[in-house]
Amino acid sequence: MARGWPAVLREADVVLRPLRRSDARAWLTLRVRNAAWLERWEATSPEPAEGPPPTFGQFVRTLNQQARAGATLPFGLEYRGELVGQLTVATIVRGSLCSASIGYWVSEHVAGRGITPTAVALAVDHCFGPVGLHRVEVNIRPENGASLRVVEKLGLRDEGLRENYLHIQGAWCDHRTFAVTAEEVPGGLVERLRRAGLTAR
Repeated sequence: MARGWPAVLREADVVLRPLRRSDARAWLTLRVRNAAWLERWEATSPEPAEGPPPTFGQFVRTLNQQARAGATLPFGLEYRGELVGQLTVATIVRGSLCSASIGYWVSEHVAGRGITPTAVALAVDHCFGPVGLHRVEVNIRPENGASLRVVEKLGLRDEGLRENYLHIQGAWCDHRTFAVTAEEVPGGLVERLRRAGLTAR
């Protein structure tokens, strides 16, 4: 089993836990309800799709296989017992880099409550603890004000612009990279949020 997986992470009303096949109805409902809210930020592939899109069960199975291989940590995001989004620790690299990136989405109906910063802080602390990583980054479109506020609340370091970095909705798009290393948060990122009074409410 991969280091630090499976895991359930909790801070007050925010919980990160593995996605389950039984989440299908709630997850698909969220995606439909939030299509306009999320689609402009969603990564796409420049390569043509082969075959039909996977079912939710196949999607979860693939994520679990990747998690067991230590390549990713795919979490469902709950707030007060309700599935409200997803957070994924991806591109996990060991060796001399010991790094990963975090991507996330949250339903518009709970946005602005500090849920996403809390979830990212939980994931970063887990990466620096049981998973044994040294650096975590978040890559954000310069136009995505909501996500820029997340990393601002977390106090992540701005490492600058990556031009044409990710394929988003049919085009290569610039992203700003924000990062943190274990040495920068010896007491943990959740504790930094608590001290600032910025955990979920």
